[in-house]
Amino acid sequence: MSNIILTGDRPTGRLHIGHYVGSLRRRVELQNSGEYDKIYIMIADAQALTDNIENPEKVRQNVIEVALDYLSAGLDPEKSTLFIQSQISELTELTFYYMDLVTVSRLQRNPTVKSEIQLRNFEASIPVGFFTYPISQAADITFCKANVVPVGEDQLPMIEQTKEIVHKFNAVYAPESPVLVEPKALVPEAEACKRLPGTDGKAKMSKSLGNCIYLADSADEVRTKIMSMYTDPLHLQVSDPGHLEGNTVFTYLDAFACDEHFERYCPDYANLDEMKAHYTKGGLGDVKVKKFLNNIMQEELEPIRNRRAAFEKDIPEIYNILKKGSEAAREVAAQTLAEVKHAMRIDYFEDMELIRAQSERYKELFRNNASI
Repeated sequence: MSNIILTGDRPTGRLHIGHYVGSLRRRVELQNSGEYDKIYIMIADAQALTDNIENPEKVRQNVIEVALDYLSAGLDPEKSTLFIQSQISELTELTFYYMDLVTVSRLQRNPTVKSEIQLRNFEASIPVGFFTYPISQAADITFCKANVVPVGEDQLPMIEQTKEIVHKFNAVYAPESPVLVEPKALVPEAEACKRLPGTDGKAKMSKSLGNCIYLADSADEVRTKIMSMYTDPLHLQVSDPGHLEGNTVFTYLDAFACDEHFERYCPDYANLDEMKAHYTKGGLGDVKVKKFLNNIMQEELEPIRNRRAAFEKDIPEIYNILKKGSEAAREVAAQTLAEVKHAMRIDYFEDMELIRAQSERYKELFRNNASI
């Protein structure tokens, strides 16, 4: 069986370092590992519209922003297929067929759906498209027969929902020769990479909260945001013992720092454990730690900024990359849809045996009626 990855993002804003640490950096590693036969990276604009229907221009404008972030981070259209969800009409048809395999009560029990509905204050006014987006995600994953889906832990219920749809479809329509492939979730191993907090210490980065460091931020913007980061409110003087729990700067260091960074930027310590020990004991100020983090972040983000600046010079070519990727993805989706319709016995015009049998049946009826 082929090793295939499907993953993507909603184009509701520029990507930030939370996206980078949680998924984007890992995608580039997987792309370059040589372990996968195909990698599909989707810009999920149709899904983004389910809760942005009154502001479609927001989604439209951010498609190019996400594409630039993808390319500048190192995703290569020669190795990964970058495509736009709405351009693959076959996904809509797959979603429609999968809806018959899922009950309303099952969707209501999905933890991710419940938390997202609460987050958006939908209450009773839930758009049907948003309510059913786990089914749409199943279509996204299965169209290319992806068996690996990199996700955060909060998305595990969505993968479980897809598995249920795959299992039921194969059991009902293709018990002898399964059509759909059951996916496996690939979750970040490092705890710090699972969910990077906002610069203000809030649990989640959010554009509305102004607590994001974007991949496209300038060096000055990154420095300003890091130097104003939330640390330990009880660490008032350098001599005070500091606390690591909830300290955003050290959470970021957990995600980005390695021993080589200490050799280059902070030779007073051999590694992060030594720095943490000094901080908790007292005698290490927040400013020094933040300056160290800034050096690391600038080193990480500078190549990304430089690549983005180069890509921004030819925006038509970025759209061309997305068009080619969407055409390639649609070709694959069309093949899977044909297999699905064949398994469901609704490929009437391609089923020559059905046409022949019905023809013989009506010829026989005609002969019988003529002999009476």
